[in-house]
Amino acid sequence: MAGEKQTLQWQVVGQSVRGASHERSGMPNQDAIRWLPESGAGSPLVLAVADGHGSARYSRSHIGASLAVETAARLIHEFLAGQADEVNLSLIKRAAEEWLPGALVRAWLEAVDEHIKANPFSRAELDALGGSNGRVLAPDPEASEESSLASGSEPNSEPSSERSIKSGASKLPIAYGATILAAGVAETFVLYLQLGDGEILTVTGSGEVSKPLARDDRLFANETTSLCARDAWRDFRVSFQPIPTTQPALILLSTDGYPNSFRDESGFLKVGSDLLEMIYEDGLGEVGDRLAGWLTDSTNAGSGDDVTLGILCSASTHHKLDPEAVSL
Repeated sequence: MAGEKQTLQWQVVGQSVRGASHERSGMPNQDAIRWLPESGAGSPLVLAVADGHGSARYSRSHIGASLAVETAARLIHEFLAGQADEVNLSLIKRAAEEWLPGALVRAWLEAVDEHIKANPFSRAELDALGGSNGRVLAPDPEASEESSLASGSEPNSEPSSERSIKSGASKLPIAYGATILAAGVAETFVLYLQLGDGEILTVTGSGEVSKPLARDDRLFANETTSLCARDAWRDFRVSFQPIPTTQPALILLSTDGYPNSFRDESGFLKVGSDLLEMIYEDGLGEVGDRLAGWLTDSTNAGSGDDVTLGILCSASTHHKLDPEAVSL
């Protein structure tokens, strides 16, 4: 049956662990991970990872990260499912590059708006918002009158969350500031999106590791672009890769706490080929079961930051893939 074939095409496992420094300070895990479908197997399949900024000004960034992965996974999965009958990959690529980033930011802002309505800010949270922008690269939301959601938007067409950014409550979404990384796999293509720091790696069946997205040279010294920044949709990096010409065996998504736990980039890149070898030997389910321990060791010995890793695995990678192997 066609449904059975799709169920075995891709699988995902992933874990998020609280950073060693956050354990000591009592701060919650600022990372989040989400995939759809929830079974962790099928096509289309979407994996999203987010990292909240975490400082006092971003007092609700752990919530912002959770809203980001929920929004991204849902929106991208709906987008991929809606393209199932479209044979023109050029049209899909254009829609992914021109529509998805703005739609994702808009949906996130609306989710933030709903959360604020249900959970009003305390005086301490409002006072904290008066500080500097911290690690976010973009200017303060009030510095520009342009829409951050889509070029050419009419003021009257903006959602309430976007209007609030221009009003006296303009700084409220900053408290939810987070990055977002996502990958979506469909029958004929793979889609990658990223805003802010973190890493996406692809691994071929022979163990060759590469990065599907161009580097953003602005991301250094713990600075990042963010969902809460003005014109956030402009800062997305998007890559569209047709299958089978570039079909990877593995796709890895991680927050910056993981690569920052290694002494150099080469050590982190080797994780890709090492994971592939372990999956060949032990199966994806076994690797998924071990992730929490490995990531905990990484934050304890390395960055001390929260660490999150998600693994998308092609079912053609080896014979041990198990449809029930989902770990979170």
